[in-house]
Amino acid sequence: MFADTKAFSGFAVPDVEEARRFYGETLGLRTSMEHGMLTLHLVGDRNTLVYPKPDHTPATYTILNFPVDDIDGAVEDLGARGVEFDRSDYTDEKGIMREGGPYIAWFTDPAGNVLSVLQER
Repeated sequence: MFADTKAFSGFAVPDVEEARRFYGETLGLRTSMEHGMLTLHLVGDRNTLVYPKPDHTPATYTILNFPVDDIDGAVEDLGARGVEFDRSDYTDEKGIMREGGPYIAWFTDPAGNVLSVLQER
C-alpha cells in the first residue's frame, strides 16, 4: 500500500522561526517556509518537516543524524558556531563517543531536540 509513497519525517518545535535560524544559519541547511511550517531540504530528497507545537516536549532520543567524514572537524566547526555537545562519562573531552559503533557526538537544537553528527569507522 505505501511501498511507492514519498514518505517524510517531521518533528515539533515551540518556535519555528528560531528553528529556521538554527537549522539554516547555524547548521547551514537549505530551508523553506510555507503555511507557518519549516522544511529542511536534506540531501537525497529527504525533506523533513518542522512544525510548531507550543507545548512541545523534546524527545529523549536522537531525532536527526548527520553523517560526516570527519567528526573531529565537524565538532570543532559546530562548536565555533555556538553548538554545545553532550559531555558525559562515555564521551571524550570534545563530546565524541568513540567506543562501539560509529563515532558519534550529540547536541540539541534550541527546542531541546537531540541531534547527532556521526562518522563510520
